[in-house]
Amino acid sequence: MTSKSASDKPVGVVGAGHFGTVIANILAKHRDVLLYARDEKSVEKMLETRENKGHKLSRSIQPTSDLAGLAAQCDVIFPIVPSAHFREMMKKLAPHLHPYHILIHGTKGFDLKLPKGQTIETVETLNRKEVLTMSEVIREESVVVRVGCLAGPNLSAELSQRQPSATVVASPFQEVIQTGKRLLRNNRFQVYENTDLVGVEMAGVLKNIIAIASGCLSGLGYGENAKGLLISRGAVEMVYLGRILGGNTKAFLGVAGIGDLVATCNSPNSRNFTVGYRLAKGESLAAILDDMQEVAEGVNTVRIVKKCADYYKARPLITDTLYKVLFEGMAVQDALDYLMRYPLNVEIDFV
Repeated sequence: MTSKSASDKPVGVVGAGHFGTVIANILAKHRDVLLYARDEKSVEKMLETRENKGHKLSRSIQPTSDLAGLAAQCDVIFPIVPSAHFREMMKKLAPHLHPYHILIHGTKGFDLKLPKGQTIETVETLNRKEVLTMSEVIREESVVVRVGCLAGPNLSAELSQRQPSATVVASPFQEVIQTGKRLLRNNRFQVYENTDLVGVEMAGVLKNIIAIASGCLSGLGYGENAKGLLISRGAVEMVYLGRILGGNTKAFLGVAGIGDLVATCNSPNSRNFTVGYRLAKGESLAAILDDMQEVAEGVNTVRIVKKCADYYKARPLITDTLYKVLFEGMAVQDALDYLMRYPLNVEIDFV
């Protein structure tokens, strides 16, 4: 029996949440797809109903709970799991990976390497060596070299309805970018390229902070002027924080930065926006998170970025104030009043 050529092989998606399922459906337009879920009952249900998380599954998608089998059959794998579980997933996947594999992740969060005995609650500050992007985790945990990421205005509900959208495939390797474009692009889904992997990862993570703040504004009943102010100031804050953490300015001004920021700050479909909205309506953070089916990455991101900013002696005003709302009991209205009173003279000084 002859072995399959690379163009005939199925593509793997690790993580069967909303976004993972939607990406699997997009990939299935071009190729057979193996969709991994660690829970065998979820796999059985998908096989039985041909649905997952309210999304119908393409006939080209094969749900599986066999990670080794997925790695053996797929040269290209899209890991899309919450950042809190990403390293654990990579530890399980790594023994089955080889240098020929290409991994393009779709996770917008950070991984922490804390000093022994410390937790995110107890550690006072964090530096860049302790805060890793998902591409850095992939390289730490596996032999895979050709790594990339997906970022952009990719709200799952709209993608599943085949509304026009776009993503960025970022990687220092042209082969990874071209592979991502070939597998994902269709007449409703544009794919752009960027070689600044860390910058694009940072943009995807940091916009979640501003999305929570935008939800707060909407929850308080404020309109488009207030949101325009927040998004423009938020974009500036993202650039400053991103540069501190190793990205360059350009990554924040394109689809993965401004594009994703605008989409997430305006959508009730965004989990981070929803957290802010419900906070402004008077619910506690614990109750909101307990009620949500999937992770709102921005909550943890606020905590991590605040402690990074403290280490590098930066003062990101929106992040700082949101930290007080989320973790120190500051009322949302008081936070907004404080932001409006804060004296800022220079609008932009990084161009």
